[in-house]
Amino acid sequence: MLRIHFTGDDLARVRMAVRPDELWETILSFHRLRERRRALVFGEWRSETRARLNGETRLLAPMVPPQGYFPDFLTPPEGGSGLDAGLEALRATPPGRLHSELALAAAGRGGAAVLPGRLAALAEGDPEPLARLVGVLRSYYRAAIEPYWPHIQARVEADRAVRGRALLDGGAGELLASLPPVLRWRAPVLEADYPVERELHLDGRRLLLQPSFFCRGTPVVYRDAALPPVLVYPAVHNCAPAFSETGGPSLGKLVGHTRSAVLQAIRFGCTTSELARRAGVSLASASQHAAVLREAGLVVTLRHGNAVLHTLTPLGAALLRGGATAEAAG
Repeated sequence: MLRIHFTGDDLARVRMAVRPDELWETILSFHRLRERRRALVFGEWRSETRARLNGETRLLAPMVPPQGYFPDFLTPPEGGSGLDAGLEALRATPPGRLHSELALAAAGRGGAAVLPGRLAALAEGDPEPLARLVGVLRSYYRAAIEPYWPHIQARVEADRAVRGRALLDGGAGELLASLPPVLRWRAPVLEADYPVERELHLDGRRLLLQPSFFCRGTPVVYRDAALPPVLVYPAVHNCAPAFSETGGPSLGKLVGHTRSAVLQAIRFGCTTSELARRAGVSLASASQHAAVLREAGLVVTLRHGNAVLHTLTPLGAALLRGGATAEAAG
């Protein structure tokens, strides 16, 4: 069981990540790559990604097991500012930390105190093995994450919109209560089923909520309680393939003033009722327009309680900004 303990000050300090974290998505996607479950959702992505890989898994597999602990240094807090910032922070990891966290990863797999060859060289903190790891992570990212980044970003943005609405409606407590069912808010404790017993006391530190496309099942926190606290949790998915094609014939339907008004109305996220009111159309018409935009890959729709919440995808936002940007995103 994972239990995160909040005081009143801790609740006031909770914040949402402003964007997906490329390194968290990279490492968590490596778990999805090797599992056999969720074939409908991730099967096509696995096939496409494996075809693009060129030996990256040989270095990553020993330190990122299919289940359980993987080193905290692989997902530094600086990754929230982008892939380059995260990789530079990883490159600067002190040798002592490299050795201790890699030893923990090896022990978690039933390994001995002596690290295997590749990990032993990395644990010494020599620049060459560390540079090789950075290169492998970047290469894996380009194969597994970068081609799908607009879709990942759209899903995380949709999740952020749901959490933001909960925060506006009821404050931090409502925000925590709105998190996916794998997390349970029982004030003043947020808990989840977890592979090991973890008690995380925030002690006035700001908890970062990081929705993740590739996080499935259980949420993830750093093992090292001294690191800035972050809770990585699964962004809401449906049961359709994770990366369905966008565009196609549905985009041809996107004409006329009414649908343009509907797209404008969804710009900052809204429910179907709010969409109907903003666009000046009936509830049935608003639902129909949203469905067409969703089929065209311009809108993401998520259920929030008894309502549904519509938000723009990066392609939808680009189309709203103007032709050149939309054409590039397409």
